[in-house]
Amino acid sequence: MSRPWKPTPFLKASFALHGASAVGAALVPGAWPWALGAVVANHAALSVAGLLPRSTWLGPNWITLPPASVARREVALTIDDGPDPEVTPRVLDLLDAAGVRATFFCIGRRARQAPALCREIVARGHGVENHGDSHSNAFSLFGPARMRADISAAQATLSDITGHAPRFFRATAGLRNPLLEPVLASLDLQLAAWTRRPFDTVNADPERVLQRLKRNLGPGDILLMHDGHAARTPTGEPVILATLPRLLQALEQAGLQPVTLQDAQR
Repeated sequence: MSRPWKPTPFLKASFALHGASAVGAALVPGAWPWALGAVVANHAALSVAGLLPRSTWLGPNWITLPPASVARREVALTIDDGPDPEVTPRVLDLLDAAGVRATFFCIGRRARQAPALCREIVARGHGVENHGDSHSNAFSLFGPARMRADISAAQATLSDITGHAPRFFRATAGLRNPLLEPVLASLDLQLAAWTRRPFDTVNADPERVLQRLKRNLGPGDILLMHDGHAARTPTGEPVILATLPRLLQALEQAGLQPVTLQDAQR
Protein backbone atom coordinates (compact mmCIF):
# COMPACT_ATOMS: atom_id res chain seq x y z
CA MET A 1 0.00 0.00 0.00
CA SER A 2 1.26 3.50 -0.76
CA ARG A 3 0.16 7.13 -0.96
CA PRO A 4 1.01 9.76 -3.57
CA TRP A 5 4.20 11.70 -3.08
CA LYS A 6 3.58 15.43 -3.44
CA PRO A 7 6.72 17.61 -3.49
CA THR A 8 6.49 20.61 -1.19
CA PRO A 9 6.68 24.15 -2.62
CA PHE A 10 10.25 24.31 -1.32
CA LEU A 11 11.22 21.18 -3.26
CA LYS A 12 9.40 22.38 -6.39
CA ALA A 13 11.35 25.62 -6.20
CA SER A 14 14.57 23.61 -5.80
CA PHE A 15 13.78 21.55 -8.89
CA ALA A 16 13.04 24.73 -10.85
CA LEU A 17 16.26 26.37 -9.67
CA HIS A 18 18.35 23.40 -10.79
CA GLY A 19 16.69 23.42 -14.21
CA ALA A 20 17.04 27.15 -14.65
CA SER A 21 20.68 27.06 -13.56
CA ALA A 22 21.50 24.34 -16.09
CA VAL A 23 19.74 26.18 -18.91
CA GLY A 24 21.30 29.52 -17.95
CA ALA A 25 24.81 28.07 -17.85
CA ALA A 26 24.27 26.46 -21.27
CA LEU A 27 22.90 29.61 -22.91
CA VAL A 28 25.24 32.08 -21.24
CA PRO A 29 28.58 30.34 -20.59
CA GLY A 30 29.87 33.26 -18.56
CA ALA A 31 27.00 32.83 -16.10
CA TRP A 32 28.12 29.42 -14.89
CA PRO A 33 29.72 30.72 -11.62
CA TRP A 34 26.40 32.32 -10.67
CA ALA A 35 24.49 29.17 -11.63
CA LEU A 36 26.86 27.00 -9.64
CA GLY A 37 26.60 29.32 -6.65
CA ALA A 38 22.81 29.16 -6.77
CA VAL A 39 22.86 25.35 -6.84
CA VAL A 40 25.35 25.16 -3.97
CA ALA A 41 23.24 27.56 -1.90
CA ASN A 42 20.14 25.50 -2.62
CA HIS A 43 21.86 22.28 -1.54
CA ALA A 44 22.89 24.01 1.66
CA ALA A 45 19.27 25.01 2.27
CA LEU A 46 18.13 21.42 1.64
CA SER A 47 20.71 20.17 4.13
CA VAL A 48 19.58 22.66 6.76
CA ALA A 49 15.96 21.56 6.26
CA GLY A 50 16.99 17.96 6.93
CA LEU A 51 18.85 18.97 10.08
CA LEU A 52 15.75 20.61 11.56
CA PRO A 53 13.59 17.76 12.93
CA ARG A 54 10.48 19.95 13.10
CA SER A 55 10.81 21.32 9.58
CA THR A 56 8.03 20.71 7.03
CA TRP A 57 10.07 21.98 4.05
CA LEU A 58 10.85 18.45 2.86
CA GLY A 59 7.40 16.94 3.36
CA PRO A 60 4.52 16.48 5.80
CA ASN A 61 5.67 16.17 9.39
CA TRP A 62 3.60 15.83 12.56
CA ILE A 63 4.90 18.38 15.06
CA THR A 64 1.51 18.84 16.71
CA LEU A 65 -1.65 16.74 16.79
CA PRO A 66 -4.56 17.32 14.36
CA PRO A 67 -7.11 20.07 15.13
CA ALA A 68 -9.80 17.62 16.28
CA SER A 69 -7.37 16.13 18.77
CA VAL A 70 -6.40 19.60 19.99
CA ALA A 71 -10.10 20.36 20.53
CA ARG A 72 -10.34 17.26 22.72
CA ARG A 73 -7.38 18.59 24.77
CA GLU A 74 -5.22 15.63 23.87
CA VAL A 75 -1.44 15.34 23.90
CA ALA A 76 0.87 12.57 22.71
CA LEU A 77 3.62 11.14 24.86
CA THR A 78 6.12 9.47 22.50
CA ILE A 79 8.92 7.27 23.81
CA ASP A 80 11.88 6.37 21.60
CA ASP A 81 14.72 3.87 21.19
CA GLY A 82 13.24 0.81 22.89
CA PRO A 83 12.16 -1.69 23.76
CA ASP A 84 14.60 -1.78 26.66
CA PRO A 85 14.29 -4.87 28.90
CA GLU A 86 15.27 -2.92 32.01
CA VAL A 87 13.47 0.39 31.52
CA THR A 88 10.42 -0.26 29.34
CA PRO A 89 8.54 -2.54 31.80
CA ARG A 90 8.89 0.11 34.52
CA VAL A 91 7.67 2.81 32.12
CA LEU A 92 4.66 0.64 31.30
CA ASP A 93 3.87 0.26 35.00
CA LEU A 94 3.97 4.04 35.50
CA LEU A 95 1.67 4.58 32.52
CA ASP A 96 -0.74 1.91 33.77
CA ALA A 97 -0.84 3.48 37.22
CA ALA A 98 -1.84 6.81 35.66
CA GLY A 99 -4.28 5.22 33.23
CA VAL A 100 -2.74 6.87 30.16
CA ARG A 101 -1.55 5.69 26.76
CA ALA A 102 1.71 6.44 24.96
CA THR A 103 3.35 5.79 21.62
CA PHE A 104 6.60 3.81 21.56
CA PHE A 105 8.87 4.36 18.55
CA CYS A 106 10.71 1.05 18.55
CA ILE A 107 13.94 0.08 16.82
CA GLY A 108 13.50 -3.02 14.67
CA ARG A 109 16.64 -4.86 15.79
CA ARG A 110 15.81 -4.21 19.47
CA ALA A 111 12.28 -5.47 18.95
CA ARG A 112 13.67 -8.73 17.55
CA GLN A 113 15.78 -9.09 20.71
CA ALA A 114 12.75 -8.57 22.98
CA PRO A 115 9.62 -9.57 21.02
CA ALA A 116 7.58 -10.45 24.11
CA LEU A 117 8.20 -6.98 25.55
CA CYS A 118 7.17 -5.39 22.26
CA ARG A 119 3.94 -7.38 22.33
CA GLU A 120 3.37 -6.35 25.94
CA ILE A 121 3.49 -2.68 24.94
CA VAL A 122 0.56 -3.27 22.58
CA ALA A 123 -1.28 -5.55 25.02
CA ARG A 124 -1.28 -2.75 27.57
CA GLY A 125 -2.98 -0.43 25.10
CA HIS A 126 -0.06 1.57 23.76
CA GLY A 127 1.07 2.20 20.19
CA VAL A 128 4.20 0.80 18.56
CA GLU A 129 5.59 2.81 15.65
CA ASN A 130 8.61 2.59 13.35
CA HIS A 131 11.97 4.05 14.44
CA GLY A 132 14.02 2.30 11.77
CA ASP A 133 15.80 -1.02 11.95
CA SER A 134 19.39 0.02 12.62
CA HIS A 135 18.88 3.41 14.33
CA SER A 136 22.01 4.46 12.47
CA ASN A 137 23.51 7.87 13.29
CA ALA A 138 24.20 8.14 9.56
CA PHE A 139 20.54 7.67 8.58
CA SER A 140 20.30 11.19 7.13
CA LEU A 141 23.12 10.28 4.71
CA PHE A 142 21.37 7.15 3.38
CA GLY A 143 20.31 6.94 -0.25
CA PRO A 144 16.73 5.94 -1.11
CA ALA A 145 17.44 2.22 -1.49
CA ARG A 146 19.18 1.95 1.87
CA MET A 147 16.51 4.10 3.55
CA ARG A 148 13.75 1.92 2.18
CA ALA A 149 15.52 -1.29 3.22
CA ASP A 150 16.07 -0.01 6.78
CA ILE A 151 12.53 1.29 7.26
CA SER A 152 10.95 -1.75 5.58
CA ALA A 153 12.89 -4.17 7.78
CA ALA A 154 11.60 -2.45 10.92
CA GLN A 155 8.09 -2.28 9.47
CA ALA A 156 8.08 -6.02 8.78
CA THR A 157 9.51 -6.84 12.22
CA LEU A 158 7.09 -4.67 14.18
CA SER A 159 4.08 -5.77 12.13
CA ASP A 160 4.95 -9.43 12.59
CA ILE A 161 5.63 -9.16 16.34
CA THR A 162 2.65 -6.98 17.31
CA GLY A 163 0.11 -7.89 14.64
CA HIS A 164 -0.34 -4.18 13.86
CA ALA A 165 1.42 -2.30 11.06
CA PRO A 166 2.97 0.99 12.20
CA ARG A 167 1.57 4.11 10.56
CA PHE A 168 4.23 6.56 11.72
CA PHE A 169 7.99 6.81 11.29
CA ARG A 170 10.57 8.82 13.19
CA ALA A 171 14.16 9.13 11.95
CA THR A 172 17.19 8.81 14.20
CA ALA A 173 17.38 12.12 16.14
CA GLY A 174 14.81 13.42 13.67
CA LEU A 175 17.52 13.99 11.03
CA ARG A 176 16.73 13.24 7.38
CA ASN A 177 17.28 14.29 3.79
CA PRO A 178 14.98 15.11 0.83
CA LEU A 179 14.90 11.45 -0.22
CA LEU A 180 12.97 10.30 2.87
CA GLU A 181 9.45 11.53 2.07
CA PRO A 182 9.17 9.65 -1.28
CA VAL A 183 10.21 6.48 0.56
CA LEU A 184 7.67 7.06 3.33
CA ALA A 185 4.95 7.75 0.76
CA SER A 186 5.71 4.45 -0.99
CA LEU A 187 5.37 2.65 2.37
CA ASP A 188 2.29 4.65 3.45
CA LEU A 189 4.05 5.96 6.55
CA GLN A 190 3.75 9.43 8.08
CA LEU A 191 6.78 11.26 9.49
CA ALA A 192 6.30 12.33 13.11
CA ALA A 193 8.56 14.70 15.03
CA TRP A 194 7.62 16.46 18.27
CA THR A 195 6.55 19.74 19.82
CA ARG A 196 9.33 19.74 22.38
CA ARG A 197 12.35 17.63 23.15
CA PRO A 198 14.02 17.43 26.60
CA PHE A 199 17.35 15.87 25.46
CA ASP A 200 16.88 13.15 28.06
CA THR A 201 19.52 10.94 26.45
CA VAL A 202 22.25 13.42 27.41
CA ASN A 203 20.76 15.48 30.25
CA ALA A 204 20.89 13.62 33.56
CA ASP A 205 18.99 16.29 35.54
CA PRO A 206 15.32 15.24 35.93
CA GLU A 207 14.28 18.76 36.90
CA ARG A 208 15.67 20.30 33.71
CA VAL A 209 14.15 17.52 31.60
CA LEU A 210 10.77 18.06 33.25
CA GLN A 211 10.86 21.83 32.79
CA ARG A 212 11.62 21.48 29.08
CA LEU A 213 8.61 19.19 28.69
CA LYS A 214 6.29 21.38 30.76
CA ARG A 215 7.21 24.73 29.19
CA ASN A 216 4.08 26.15 27.50
CA LEU A 217 2.46 22.72 27.73
CA GLY A 218 -0.88 22.66 25.95
CA PRO A 219 -3.36 20.68 23.83
CA GLY A 220 -1.91 19.10 20.70
CA ASP A 221 1.63 18.83 22.01
CA ILE A 222 3.78 15.85 21.04
CA LEU A 223 6.29 15.18 23.80
CA LEU A 224 9.50 13.20 23.29
CA MET A 225 11.16 10.95 25.88
CA HIS A 226 13.43 7.89 25.75
CA ASP A 227 13.24 4.46 27.38
CA GLY A 228 16.21 3.26 25.31
CA HIS A 229 19.51 5.15 25.59
CA ALA A 230 18.13 7.10 28.57
CA ALA A 231 20.54 9.29 30.50
CA ARG A 232 21.12 8.26 34.13
CA THR A 233 20.76 10.40 37.21
CA PRO A 234 23.69 10.55 39.67
CA THR A 235 22.05 7.63 41.52
CA GLY A 236 21.91 5.56 38.33
CA GLU A 237 18.17 5.88 37.70
CA PRO A 238 17.05 6.33 34.07
CA VAL A 239 15.90 9.94 33.70
CA ILE A 240 12.55 8.93 32.21
CA LEU A 241 11.67 7.03 35.40
CA ALA A 242 12.56 10.01 37.56
CA THR A 243 10.63 12.43 35.36
CA LEU A 244 7.58 10.59 34.04
CA PRO A 245 5.45 10.49 37.26
CA ARG A 246 5.72 14.27 37.68
CA LEU A 247 5.02 14.87 34.00
CA LEU A 248 1.90 12.71 34.15
CA GLN A 249 0.76 14.63 37.22
CA ALA A 250 1.27 17.93 35.38
CA LEU A 251 -0.77 16.67 32.43
CA GLU A 252 -3.61 15.66 34.72
CA GLN A 253 -3.58 19.01 36.52
CA ALA A 254 -3.72 20.80 33.17
CA GLY A 255 -6.68 18.71 32.02
CA LEU A 256 -4.70 17.15 29.17
CA GLN A 257 -5.34 13.59 28.02
CA PRO A 258 -2.40 11.55 26.67
CA VAL A 259 -3.34 9.44 23.64
CA THR A 260 -1.46 7.44 21.03
CA LEU A 261 -0.67 9.07 17.70
CA GLN A 262 -3.04 6.69 15.95
CA ASP A 263 -5.88 7.52 18.37
CA ALA A 264 -5.25 11.23 17.75
CA GLN A 265 -6.26 10.65 14.12
CA ARG A 266 -9.82 9.59 14.96
